[in-house]
Amino acid sequence: MTKKWFQIGIVGIFLFSVALRFWGLERFNTLVFDEVYFAKFGNNYLTNTPFFNAHPPLSQYIIGIGIWISSHIPFGHDTVNGLTGSLRSPWSYRWTNALTGSFIPVVVTAIAYQLSYRRSFALLAGLFTACDGIFLVESRYALNNIYIVIFGLLGQWFLLLALANQNQRRTLWLVIAGVGFGASAATKWNGLWFLLGAYFIWVAAWVIRVLHFLTSSSVGERTPMGKQASESVFDTRSQTTPPSPLQNLTQLNIFQMGFYLGIIPGLVYSLIWIPHLQLDQRFGFIEVHQAILKFHLEMGGNSTNVHPYCAAWYKWPLLTRPMAYYFQTAQSLTEPLPVVGPPLPSGTGKIVYDVHAMGNPVLWWLGVAAILFMVGMLVAQVVIPWVKQKHFSVPATVGVDTWIALYVVLNYAANLLPWVKVTRCVFIYHYMCAVIFVFLAIAWFVDQCLRSYYREFRIIGVTITFLIFSAFVFWMPIYLGLPITADGYKMRMLFRTWY
Repeated sequence: MTKKWFQIGIVGIFLFSVALRFWGLERFNTLVFDEVYFAKFGNNYLTNTPFFNAHPPLSQYIIGIGIWISSHIPFGHDTVNGLTGSLRSPWSYRWTNALTGSFIPVVVTAIAYQLSYRRSFALLAGLFTACDGIFLVESRYALNNIYIVIFGLLGQWFLLLALANQNQRRTLWLVIAGVGFGASAATKWNGLWFLLGAYFIWVAAWVIRVLHFLTSSSVGERTPMGKQASESVFDTRSQTTPPSPLQNLTQLNIFQMGFYLGIIPGLVYSLIWIPHLQLDQRFGFIEVHQAILKFHLEMGGNSTNVHPYCAAWYKWPLLTRPMAYYFQTAQSLTEPLPVVGPPLPSGTGKIVYDVHAMGNPVLWWLGVAAILFMVGMLVAQVVIPWVKQKHFSVPATVGVDTWIALYVVLNYAANLLPWVKVTRCVFIYHYMCAVIFVFLAIAWFVDQCLRSYYREFRIIGVTITFLIFSAFVFWMPIYLGLPITADGYKMRMLFRTWY
């Protein structure tokens, strides 16, 4: 693939994302789901209204800035409501999310390219991210999860750029990476898991280096990890690509990591609190964190008795409990669009308006399989040579595919496993930070298939891509809140737990 077509592909993915996120953005002239908090909070900054928020303030700043900008432009005001505390249009408190969410597939594309310098892998990663439902839904309303993800991903991307450079350029990218990680945590505390993933892969790089040093004195060098495992399965067409920048991780010592990815994120996080604490002077910096922690500890257990959509962490990967953000029914398409009040009695509504925070089922399920494949690949590269050669050794050079697998698996674990010990009620949207690495995993798998010499593997790659896109189109009405028949709605609710 030429550089020109790669650039065209990136632009196409971005425009595709923009079109879906801005199309009918003002469709429901009300506050949808947690817009009752975040849209109001954003407006409170403009009206100087003190308030308590159970999360750090960055996303509400951005929503508030979007409302302010919208009030100074001559479009987007066809429908208005006073639900935020001021007379505002839905477009005004949603457009910043739509724009921000449109960039997430592009950032994923950039990360995939920086990991491997393979343009096909990068475009597939961006395309699959653009074809996910929960990211589309969260981008179309004034919610805060989009900002956790994009700032965390930017931190990861800037770290990769730092590893690919030296001296002053490396220092600059490390500083910016620290800012990204700090901004992610300043949106929600679980944004810290992106930073945890960076530390995981850094530790893994040092473990590989130390083990190689300990084993190389008694054992001869062998084929770099990753080469045999990937090519023996897919027999991919050879490509001359630079090594992954992740191999430079051991050039960062503990003091650099502590400063650039410790002190700087902490400083950024602290500074972001200043405007909020100046507005609401009931709490100081320590006191507001104590209040937030108390709120979450008292929220209640992870059961339907607390909230009907509570879903423990182990339910997220298999998509067993998605979440309805909006549901209304009408008798016909000619009726005014319902925005408030209870739906019609069961069985009387012929048209359904549903916004479901639900991932693309094919993408999520096949992505989990790809993650497991990567885990198996990593284990096999250690166990098989150990069994065959009767000794354990670690190579000096690790293959690109092994670095990709380590990066994806460790970041996925860093963003999922901390939720195992969380006892409060949690929801499917908390999985967004982890599932982004699922998209990278399935994109890598499909790219390996498409680059294979074997026709059967290429057919598998094309089939998976077609199924992911087809599923996205099929479930699109409940991502966008489009009017569908009651039968059409039931057809998309494959399991009782999806309602």
